[in-house]
Amino acid sequence: MTETEYPGRVKRALFQHHPSAFLLAAQALLLILYVVFDEIHSGRALISALGVVVLMLVVWVVTHSPAVNWVAWVLAVPAFLLSMISALTPNATLLAWSALLEGILYFYAAGSMIAYMMEDTLVTVDELFAAGATFTLLAWGFAYLFMVVQIWSPGSFVSQLNSGQPLTFLEFLSLSFTNLSATGLSDVLPAAKMARVLVMLAQFTGVGYVAVVVSRLIGLTIQRTGRKRG
Repeated sequence: MTETEYPGRVKRALFQHHPSAFLLAAQALLLILYVVFDEIHSGRALISALGVVVLMLVVWVVTHSPAVNWVAWVLAVPAFLLSMISALTPNATLLAWSALLEGILYFYAAGSMIAYMMEDTLVTVDELFAAGATFTLLAWGFAYLFMVVQIWSPGSFVSQLNSGQPLTFLEFLSLSFTNLSATGLSDVLPAAKMARVLVMLAQFTGVGYVAVVVSRLIGLTIQRTGRKRG
């Protein structure tokens, strides 16, 4: 087997197992691990770094583009290194930059997966998994941005349950999911201008994603089912 044949075989093998489903399962596993390690700084950084590695693999498989590899690694490598350094030597500035890079990376991956789902009119099983995985990518992306705002401007978010205490990443992730899904539990409130703007962007993104991407996939699926019955 030549060196050029091996990556191609690995790529085909990953596609056979629905990489979007793999990403969705990995994100669900991370949620469980956050419950265990959220209060442990080093554990949180390790989970974050592991999430970046998994995300890079899935982005590389789904998008079919060498350019995506280049952009993804430019974001992933420094984010990984900063996460590891901040885990060994706690530093708010390093953690903020790491979170910012990871947030951009998740948004970039979400955009790549949206382009993947919108490129044709055939809805595959992997695209259905991609619809759920993209939503989690957006949620993680906004959660990282929320955390950056808190680090750079303490007090930007206020928790109704732990008043005066900095919010954990899990709390930011919950805030992100509730705003993207338009649920709005109101246990965490944006107090500063930048925090309010980010929350509004999260709400707009969530509504737009459901209205444009998810509704399109549902419509195409219904059309395909109707043609089969006809």
